[in-house]
Amino acid sequence: MTEAIRIGDRVKIYLDSKFGEKEGWYNGTVFKVDPYSEHRSFFWVELTPEAQVLLGTRQISVFNPKNIQKIQPDS
Repeated sequence: MTEAIRIGDRVKIYLDSKFGEKEGWYNGTVFKVDPYSEHRSFFWVELTPEAQVLLGTRQISVFNPKNIQKIQPDS
C-alpha cells in the first residue's frame, strides 16, 4: 500500500489523453484534500511554475488515485 498523501506533500500528477498534447506527468504541491468517501478524496494541487505555463492553470484537482504519486524527497 502506498503512503497517504497529505497537505504540503510534493506530488506528480498524470493528465491522460483527454488533455491531448498536454498528456503527461506534472509536478506540484498538495494544498487541500476534500474527502469524497471513506476511501477516496479530491487532491487539490498547486502546480509548479513550469507546469502552470504548460497547462495554463495554477491549480488542479485530482480524484483518481492512480493519477497522483507522492514524490520522495532526495536522500
